[in-house]
Amino acid sequence: MKKYLVSARKYRPSTFNSVVGQKTLTATLKNSIATDRLAHAYLFCGSRGVGKTSCARIFAKTINCMNRTPEGDACNECDSCRAFNENRSLNIIELDAASNNSVDDIRALVDQVQIPPTTGKYRVFIVDEVHMLSQAAFNAFLKTLEEPPAYVVFILATTEKHKIIPTILSRCQIYDFNRITIQDMVDHLTYVASQEGIIVESSALNVIARKADGAMRDALSIFDQVAASSMQNITYQSAIENLNILDYEYYNRLLDAFLAQDVPQALLIYKEIREKGFDSLFFVNGLAAHIRDLMVARDPKTLCLLEASDEARQSMAALAVRCTPQFFYKAMALCGDADLNYRTATNKQFLVELLLIKLCQLLSPSPIEAGDGEGQLKKIAPANTPQQPKPIVVAPVQPVASAPAPQQPVVVSATPISSRPVPPAPMAAVSNRPLGPKVPRLSLKTGLKQAEEAVKTTIQPRNRNNQFSDDAIDIAWETYISSHPTAHILVNTMRTARPKRLDGTRFAIMVENKGQVEMMTDSLPDIISYLGNQLQNDFITFEIVENQGESSPYVWNQREVYSHMLQNVPHMQEFVKRFELSLS
Repeated sequence: MKKYLVSARKYRPSTFNSVVGQKTLTATLKNSIATDRLAHAYLFCGSRGVGKTSCARIFAKTINCMNRTPEGDACNECDSCRAFNENRSLNIIELDAASNNSVDDIRALVDQVQIPPTTGKYRVFIVDEVHMLSQAAFNAFLKTLEEPPAYVVFILATTEKHKIIPTILSRCQIYDFNRITIQDMVDHLTYVASQEGIIVESSALNVIARKADGAMRDALSIFDQVAASSMQNITYQSAIENLNILDYEYYNRLLDAFLAQDVPQALLIYKEIREKGFDSLFFVNGLAAHIRDLMVARDPKTLCLLEASDEARQSMAALAVRCTPQFFYKAMALCGDADLNYRTATNKQFLVELLLIKLCQLLSPSPIEAGDGEGQLKKIAPANTPQQPKPIVVAPVQPVASAPAPQQPVVVSATPISSRPVPPAPMAAVSNRPLGPKVPRLSLKTGLKQAEEAVKTTIQPRNRNNQFSDDAIDIAWETYISSHPTAHILVNTMRTARPKRLDGTRFAIMVENKGQVEMMTDSLPDIISYLGNQLQNDFITFEIVENQGESSPYVWNQREVYSHMLQNVPHMQEFVKRFELSLS
């Protein structure tokens, strides 16, 4: 009984013409052999299963053939070819660098280099996965690789060229192998199926080719697996079931739900997919890939980017015209965000369902999340960021004539207030122009007359100059603090930095560090606007001073706070003693 041989070995290329998907590269190698212009070292680079080692063996066999065919291939009849075919050739030595990566292994290889060939013209050393050699092994290999004997040819193969040191790269002719296209794999699998007497559907071979991800060896292995499970009758359904691939029909049904804005239907389809055992991340990536394929299929110019059969391309092109390019762009962005956030999400099912809901809303009148559309939620501003009024243009409104307010600086100084009779020259200025009260946001459905009246009633003159006392500004200052309970850092800073009048409407604020200087500088426009409305004065200005002397008297440490509470809080001492508390 003849022993079964897997397709990846049985249909391994034996000539340059039988190598799948590398026509340009194999033509170059054949020309170099025909003209007898052989390099002493070659480096074959590419992903797994694209034919690097196969081409190295074909090359080694061909250069030693004594009677090459007119096409430049080995004759398979001479002593050298027969020895190669029977795996007993002494002129072709293969070394797996993944398991033989030490200096001693390379030294043994160098010793073999000194032995001339017994038959044929060349001794060929094929070093697979050469990037696995250690640094010391690379260095031990350099001299021999640069100046080998005339009868020696080195062929190095690697999947990770970037890991090879530059001194090795500079000594080799480098050949980059392409990934095998889906069409090339389908054609080769069709040939293999015809040789094996297996009935196949072209759509099933397309599924296998996509699953192989550019590797012909993987495609042949998957082909054997599906053929065994389907009893030599490979159908599309048997392929997707055996390979655990999500049928495109699900994605097309989801697209219908997106276009119809049918959120319940999209969630039910996702539930059906989960019940079939598909991982949610696998589903998200598959949906993103399907949307991408539809996008490139929509435009005839980019249809060539879709790796599929002509029939599949036409089918996807007909489906893609139902959507706009903007829909595809936004959908791809949402899928990308979901893929990025999936690994850190606590509730992964919720994340995917939220993605489907957003995709269903892409064609709604206000699909954006910026809060600018009718009926959209407004963004939540950070707690420490003052809210700026957003102007609404409803109709030309004549502004109230007013004198321009003088611009006063906010100065950051390094000297205490008490030690300087006259404030120093301004270093950093912040405009004291009042921002005015916030204008309420009006719906576009509001009548024009009502909008004009609302805007007119909110416009206040900007030349208010009411006189006020120090107590009045302290009260307004405390009121502002009370109205911002969530801005903890700003509130704590304002509690310890009370305004001190310099003259007229100019006040100074002393803070403890540069961080507080920056925060108060950013918050001053909102503070000035608030105080101006409370005190009916539009000419209030502040100078921010960083304390460079002793600590502020308003800041207590823990022990001072504790002493104060013992003296002023009734029963505090009894409470501490009873629960045996201490200040850590």
